[in-house]
Amino acid sequence: MEVEVTVEEVTPQVTYPLRRAVLRPDGGEVAWAGDEDPTTFHLAARTGERVVGVVRFSPAPCPWRPRTNAPWQLRGMATDPAVRGSGAGRALVVDGLARVAARGGDLVWCDARGTAAAFYERMGFTVVTEAYDKPGIGPHIGMLIALSST
Repeated sequence: MEVEVTVEEVTPQVTYPLRRAVLRPDGGEVAWAGDEDPTTFHLAARTGERVVGVVRFSPAPCPWRPRTNAPWQLRGMATDPAVRGSGAGRALVVDGLARVAARGGDLVWCDARGTAAAFYERMGFTVVTEAYDKPGIGPHIGMLIALSST
């Protein structure tokens, strides 16, 4: 069921409550190095005034494609479980990839949670690693998507 979602650039602090609830429910840091970097941007998906999804994009070398000219990392993607499947996550990724491309990025990579890999594949990302464990967080898979330069 699609819902009307708006996506906007926000401060890192707007992302922290959803990061805490979805990504770090058992505790752990939700303010990460690079959050305040001027080249990093954070997006929030809203239904009305309610934040239902968040994501961060920042320039960062890709561990699997070290020779890429302008790689960016997608990190901290979280959607409210109540709206999963509604298009909020898709809207965040589509908007974020467009913003990265507009900033000259040519590749976006992420450490995807194993449970989210199918979502990223539907968004056009490719699996590039075997599953690996991120201590305290769980199984992840390296994924990436090349961006067109047009």
